[in-house]
Amino acid sequence: MSEFIPPFDWQQHVIAPWTEGFGANILIALMGFFVATACGLVGNYLMMRRMALVGDAISHSVLPGIAIAFLLSKSRGTLAMFLGALVAGVVTTILIEVIHKKSRVKQDAAIGIAFTSLFAVGVIIISMFASQVDLDQECVLYGEIAFVPFGDPVKLSETFSVPLPVLRMGIVAVITLAFVVLFYKQLLVSSFDAGLATSLGINATFVHYALMCWLSIVVVSAFESVGAVLVVAMLILPGATAFMLSHRLPVIHALTVLVAALSSLLGVHLATWLNCSMAGAMVVMASFLFALAWVFSPLEGLLVRWIRQRRTHLEPPEGIVDGVK
Repeated sequence: MSEFIPPFDWQQHVIAPWTEGFGANILIALMGFFVATACGLVGNYLMMRRMALVGDAISHSVLPGIAIAFLLSKSRGTLAMFLGALVAGVVTTILIEVIHKKSRVKQDAAIGIAFTSLFAVGVIIISMFASQVDLDQECVLYGEIAFVPFGDPVKLSETFSVPLPVLRMGIVAVITLAFVVLFYKQLLVSSFDAGLATSLGINATFVHYALMCWLSIVVVSAFESVGAVLVVAMLILPGATAFMLSHRLPVIHALTVLVAALSSLLGVHLATWLNCSMAGAMVVMASFLFALAWVFSPLEGLLVRWIRQRRTHLEPPEGIVDGVK
């Protein structure tokens, strides 16, 4: 086993990342935190709407958008790629809704039809114009958060600058938080009961499409660093962990942010220890936190449920006890 897992050294794997490589590691951890927070907050509403896999659909369907944007602009610039992926994401959400509402196809099947079709279109475009489309498909699918510190620097003052990807994702995370706070009532009511939302004067359809459009922006902003595949985990895991610990939405949002911070920091240490992918390590730590919540949650944890079942079996029914007396 020691051949596969390197020995753990507290000084080298816990202390050194913040003393010797502080500048790069704090940017990576910050980027992971922004991605997990923005994805997690939006993902909470997706889970309430039973649409968690819409993020998966969007993350796959950005491929044709990126390829078409490159063919039209002849550039791999961030703006062209971002706009191409964003348009593809919005088209995906609209396509899912049209298939679901204008046919007898269920929503999960509509999601499957939309993302597999668009992903296949992207593969065909790249294969047809392979000589012109110079895209790293592995980068699109898996991302590389370790390259974040080498992004184009943006000066915030004379002595302080941050990489463009970190600044962009930070802005997206802040706007996402503001979006959740300002439209808390509209998002909550329309997520649970669209009919009730309409009776209260809330345009549930508009809220739904606004949420889907913002989801597209969050996914497209995030997949550059964590990849189109791993961003799906960031959409679900922080919120799923928070849902195991509370039933109140404000608390769930707060716990989502906490899980995002912990998974990012612990992921940096895990990747340093195992010398593996930073994004993959962050997702593994988010999965580990979910497993802890699943086992030890005071509400619905496996341990609590086992104790309740054991007490039920040990305590005899009241009638039998009365009869014995």
